[in-house]
Amino acid sequence: MTETRPLPKLVIFDCDGILVDTENLANRRLAEWLSATGYPATFEYCRKNFSGRSMVSVQKEIEETTNVRLGADFVERWNAGLPDLFAHGVEAIPYVREFIEAVRAAGIAYCVATSARISKMHITLGQTGLLPLFEHAMFSATMVSRGKPFPDLFLHAARTMGFAPADCIVIEDSVAGTQAGIAAGMRVFSYHGDPYTDRDGLIQAGGILFDDMRELAGLVPIH
Repeated sequence: MTETRPLPKLVIFDCDGILVDTENLANRRLAEWLSATGYPATFEYCRKNFSGRSMVSVQKEIEETTNVRLGADFVERWNAGLPDLFAHGVEAIPYVREFIEAVRAAGIAYCVATSARISKMHITLGQTGLLPLFEHAMFSATMVSRGKPFPDLFLHAARTMGFAPADCIVIEDSVAGTQAGIAAGMRVFSYHGDPYTDRDGLIQAGGILFDDMRELAGLVPIH
C-alpha cells in the first residue's frame, strides 16, 4: 500500500535518460569512437553496458580488460565534443518537468546527481530549459573518487543536502545508477521508457520499475 511508504525528504534525479534524452545520441557516438580505436562495440552494447557511467570508468574497464588503448586524452576529447553532439537539440524526458514541479510544490528537497560533468549538465539542462530548476544543487561523479555503480555520488549528494540515505529516493534509468542507489541504502525508482533500457538488469539491481513519468507521483508518493 502506497500510504504506508514514508514521504521522501530528498529526491535525487539522475540526469541523462531521466531529465534529458541524451543516452542514445551519446552511445551511438561512443560506439563509433570505440570501434575506431580497435574495440569493436555496437550501439546496443554501449547502451547496455556503459549507460549511466562516467567516461573515466568506461576507459578504465576497457584498458584493464583488453589491449586496446583509448589514449591519455580520451576523456578530454569526449567532453570537448559534447557541445557539438548536443547542439542540434536535446529533448527533456516526457512529463519529467511536471514531476519536478510536483516535488517542488510538495516542499520536498531535490537535486541532480550524475556521472556527467557539471559542464555537460549546463549544456543539456540548458537546452531543455530545466537548468534553472537544478542550479541550486548539481552533483557530478567528478566530485567523488568512485562513480556509479558505487554509492559514493548519491551519499555525497545526500550528505551535502543534509539528509540520511534512508530518507532519500533516487530516480534512475541505468543499471549502474540503480545499483549505486541501492548500495547507498536508498529506494530507487528505475525508468524504462526507452526501448533500449536494460529492463531485466534494472529488476535484478533492485529498482522499482516504471515506464512513464506520469506514474511516478503515485509510486513515490510525494504528498
